[in-house]
Amino acid sequence: MNPIRVVLVDDQELVRTGFRMILNAEADIEVVGEAADGEAALAVVAEAEADVVLMDVRMPRMDGIESTRFIGGMDNPPRILILTTFDIDDYVYEALRAGASGFLLKDTPADDLVAGVRVVASGEALLAPSVTRRLIAEFASRPGGRANSVSLQELTDRESEVLVEIASGKSNAEIAAELFVSETTVKTHVSHILTKLDLRDRVQAVVVAYESGLVKPGASS
Repeated sequence: MNPIRVVLVDDQELVRTGFRMILNAEADIEVVGEAADGEAALAVVAEAEADVVLMDVRMPRMDGIESTRFIGGMDNPPRILILTTFDIDDYVYEALRAGASGFLLKDTPADDLVAGVRVVASGEALLAPSVTRRLIAEFASRPGGRANSVSLQELTDRESEVLVEIASGKSNAEIAAELFVSETTVKTHVSHILTKLDLRDRVQAVVVAYESGLVKPGASS
């Protein structure tokens, strides 16, 4: 199996050095590029053929949000994991809208950093479901969303059920147990949901679940 190719984007060299040492210590992860700002990241990501980008938000020349938008427009774009100082940060809302797949706190433990990269690379589950769900629920209730442009009419009843479970932060295995179906069936439903709604990953599916009104902000499952 090929290692997960990671690009680090942060204007603090010490942060990049620390993350590089942690990630390169894993047999299945390889840091293949670094950049000190969002503009430089565009060239690095295009050259490195990365699977995951760890993206800081506040940087000179081009911030992480704008860089995320540009990277999302590339052919076969990598998944982007936003790095932030605060668990609830206005910049993170915009980053998720720009196409980021999740976020990590900069002071996250090493094991969580490694796990987060693997999770985002696989697209199988939300990163830090309890925090991510709270974050998405809050920003989905703000003006400026795309609720009016998102239609769930193409989804079957079962696919809508699965989307609700995804929005609760559940993994495929947990959804399978909840709905009394096989995990393979859940994976098929998830694939159909992403395809029908033209979404890149599960985080975007959660955003749509809230913004379309299928799941109410603040609701618990």
